[in-house]
Parts: sequence; structure tokens; C-alpha cells
Amino acid sequence: MDARYVVDKNGERVEVILTIEDFERLLEELEELDDIRAYDEAKLEIEREGDEAIPLQQAMREIKEGKVTGG
Repeated sequence: MDARYVVDKNGERVEVILTIEDFERLLEELEELDDIRAYDEAKLEIEREGDEAIPLQQAMREIKEGKVTGG
């Protein structure tokens, strides 16, 4: 990643200039990291509550059959 820096009058780095490609790649990586964190949090919540995860298809079937309601 090629980055250029903007410095203040004291020579301290205060801003970064990136290419569009580097910026977009960085955004993608941050989004992926956010997804991983959300997954980890959901998994911990399931473990704390003692619930068991079920396959999506089963959940959809149970919702259609009226076995599960919101709340």
C-alpha cells in the first residue's frame, strides 16, 4: 500500500493520502472484519442464552408453519 502523508507545521502526520484502489481494498477489509465481529457476537449470545443454532432452512420452515413468532 503506497500512502502519502500530510504533516502539520510541527512535522506530525495528520492525514493520509491513498490511491482509490488502496482505499477501496481497506474498506472491503473493514467490512469483512465487521462481519466477523457480528458473527462472533451472535455466537456468544447464543452460547450465553443456552440456545442452539438451527439451519436457515429449518428456521424458515418453522416460521412459515407458524411455530415461531417475532418477539
